Amino acid sequence: MIAGLNHLTLAVRALDPSVGFYHQLLGLTLHARWDTGAYLSAGPLWVCLSLDEAAGTRREDYTHYAFSVAEADFPALCARLEQAGVSVWKSNRSEGESFYFLDPDNHQLELHVGSLASRLASCREKPYSGMMFYDDE
Repeated sequence: MIAGLNHLTLAVRALDPSVGFYHQLLGLTLHARWDTGAYLSAGPLWVCLSLDEAAGTRREDYTHYAFSVAEADFPALCARLEQAGVSVWKSNRSEGESFYFLDPDNHQLELHVGSLASRLASCREKPYSGMMFYDDE
């Protein structure tokens, strides 16, 4: 049985800008770096940056990676990203504060204030079309 998300590996075109983006701009903890990659963490999530010549193609679907942010930290972190000139790829239309942006390799990212519990509570008040709940399973 799956216990959770173990790690996230992101293909990057250039290591220096990507390490700078995730470590200095977003504040992930840098643990190790080598010629073709780096290990960082965001809370319990381990993030690997791995050099890959094919990196950088922008997806056109809704696949994205969301990082949890405390409500008190959300405005300042969004302002910091906007000042750094990140590209925004979507506007928020769901429960909880969200900021959707691209990293240097066009990975679709999100800063999110909230949890699965807060999302489900919101959905119980205003369910999506055809939504069913499975709390007893």
